[in-house]
Parts: sequence; C-alpha cells; structure tokens
Amino acid sequence: MTVWPISTTEHLAFVRSQRSASFLQTPAWGSVKTEWRSESLGWFDGGQLVGAGLVLHRPVQKLERFTLAYLPEGPVIDWTGDLGVWLDPLAAHLKAHGAFAIRLGPPVRTDAWNAAQVKGGVADPGRKRLTDVPGQWSDPVGAQVAGRLRGAGWLPQSPQDGFGVGHPQFKYELPLAGRTEDQLLKGMNQQWRRNIKKAAKEGVEVTVDAGGADLRAFHDLYVHTAERDRFTPRPLGYFETMFAALSAEDPERIKLYLARHQGDLVAATILVRVGAHAVFSYGASSTEKREVRGSNACQWAMIRDSLAADCDVYDLRGITPTLDADDPHVGLIRFKVGTGGQAVRYVGEWDLPLRPMVYRAFDLYMRRRGR
Repeated sequence: MTVWPISTTEHLAFVRSQRSASFLQTPAWGSVKTEWRSESLGWFDGGQLVGAGLVLHRPVQKLERFTLAYLPEGPVIDWTGDLGVWLDPLAAHLKAHGAFAIRLGPPVRTDAWNAAQVKGGVADPGRKRLTDVPGQWSDPVGAQVAGRLRGAGWLPQSPQDGFGVGHPQFKYELPLAGRTEDQLLKGMNQQWRRNIKKAAKEGVEVTVDAGGADLRAFHDLYVHTAERDRFTPRPLGYFETMFAALSAEDPERIKLYLARHQGDLVAATILVRVGAHAVFSYGASSTEKREVRGSNACQWAMIRDSLAADCDVYDLRGITPTLDADDPHVGLIRFKVGTGGQAVRYVGEWDLPLRPMVYRAFDLYMRRRGR
C-alpha cells in the first residue's frame, strides 16, 4: 500500500463511491477551514485507489516548517483489518513532508446506549456517566482499533467530558434505515411528538434554502442564541464560505431550514449530508415565541428529508457523557434523547508524534493556552 497526493476530483469521486462518509473528509471542507492548509491523500493498492483522506495542516508557532497533520473523522479507509498497512505509509508520507504529528479520528463506534437506557441512567442518582450504564451493544471493531492504535504508539486525545479541541467522542444518532415516518414518530417521546403537533397546529412553516440566500437571517438568530446560551458564535463569513464550498461540491450537500410563525423567524438549522449520513450541523432559535416549537418543526423536517434521501442515520452530533442531573450539559442529552435514537461512543481522536521534541513543545503550548 502506498500513499500519494490525489486531485480534488479523484478524492470526491472516491467519497461518492462510498455509502457514506463524514463531511469533514470531503475535499470541500478544506476550503472551509481557511486557517489550515489542506491536501487530499489517496491510498493505492497497486494502481487502484482504495482509500482517501482530507489532511488539514496546522503550522507550529515559530516553527512554521513543521505542521500538525489533522484528519477529522477520517481517513476513509477499511478500519476492520490490519491498521499498520494503512497508517504506516501515511505516517511515512506526512513525516517526509514536514508533519511533526498526526491527529486522526477513526469513524468507528465502540458502544451504544438506547434512549431507554440513557433515560434510566439520568433518573438514577448513582449513575454519573454514560459509561456507568450497561449499553445496548459494543462493537468489537472499535475495541480492536483502539487497542491497535495504542499498541502502535498513538496517544488518545479525547477528554473526560467528551469535548476537546477536535470533534466529540460521544454523539447522539437516530437510525433511519428500514424505518417509516410513523415508526420514527412512535419512537420519539411524548414531549417531542406533542411539540411537532403543536408547531403544525400553530401554523409554523418550514422552508428550505439550498443556496444560502437566507444566511444573514439565520446568522442574526444564531448570534441571539449565542448570547442567550453563552457560547461564542462564528462570524457570518464562516457560514457563507461553508455554503459556497459545500454547495459547489454537491448541490444536495448543505441546506438551511427556516421555521417561521406569522412571518417571524423562530428557528433555523443547517443540515449537511454525504451519501447516507445526514448531520444536524448548526441550530438557532428565538427566545420569543418558543411556545410554537419552531426548533422541533425544523428537526422533524430535516429528519423527514433525510429519510426520503435514503439516509441510514440522522446525526445530532455531540453530547457530553454526563448523566449528573446537576450538570448543565445534561439538558442537551435530555433534548436529543427525546428523538428516540441512541447515544454512541466513538474511538475518539488520537495523536501519533512523528517528531517527539516538537510534539512536546506543541503540547505544552496548547496546555498553556487551555487547548
């Protein structure tokens, strides 16, 4: 197996040949992350392209000739076999081209908990974390990948709370394969079903914008949401770049959903889809008129469209693994568990130091600035 740079066209063709992949591993995502230098790499078995990855290069302050090579939720390879066959040539290629370390996030699950198990864990004061609750299933491939990475010198980066610099290790997902709209509704809790009906009764209308014409309206609401919920919002330019890049790659890749009540924008969400994987990427809601349940109307519209697009999963993205009723993050789990889906733990992100001295300096710098 050999690793070489490939063109954007080759990379995109390979992604399209897969049932699904993370949108963070599409060539267009490199155009969104303008603060990083990006490249597409391919794995070749003989002359055949059998794997691909988007690599984001981050230079080290004062040591610009060295980079951290980051493959978010990737690469797109066969994770079930001998990982050395895939990762050794990747490491050799990236080290030869100036990387001091590789960070990657295998798209491989390790455990899952169904909605009933999560709700039971939240209700039990003796259970403080998802990992304290017996799960629905464990994936031996995930355990195998984690063991092989550790054995090959890779260092786990996922923090205790599930969130770090990169992407979350714990997510909430709604399986769609083989299900109908009625089955999905029945799987939701009573509150979600009631809210969806309430939105329809109140006359909430959800429209879909595939071109990003309403991005400014979304962003105004998003900034309002950030002020209310106390997080730092991304600038409008980020979303404009995101829509332009992803839409140019595939007109069905990204869509903006807007819920209005009597002309007032009450909620807005962004859906990103690659093949059979649909992702709830961003959301915003007004403080006024919360009673008309615009957020639930947007979510239900995205779920229905994902089902119609033959998606296998509707991904509600990150959660923290806390079940502590006093932890403010538990509200996020309570909201997402209402969909009737499942909490999923992934292998998480891992680092391979290629130049240990530079890596230690980088790690120290990141710790001092709070990562």
